[in-house]
Amino acid sequence: MIHMKTATVRQLRTEFPKVLAWVNAGQEVAITRRRKIVASLTPAGDAAKKKPTLPDFGARLRARFGDKIIPAGVMADILADNKGRY
Repeated sequence: MIHMKTATVRQLRTEFPKVLAWVNAGQEVAITRRRKIVASLTPAGDAAKKKPTLPDFGARLRARFGDKIIPAGVMADILADNKGRY
């Protein structure tokens, strides 16, 4: 028998990404208020099995800027100029 994970309403408000990760992993989560189950979150069919594909950010940067490398001294000057601005 598989035990269902539980989360309180407060935990759902404060730690929603953690609870959502449980659901995305394929687990059913019972939402409780004062130790009574008031709702349940279940994965939506095939949605839990699919993982989004991320774009290749490295290839995008190489296409835009090539293989340029900023020397350490120049980067230190840039950082020193911008220190305290933000």
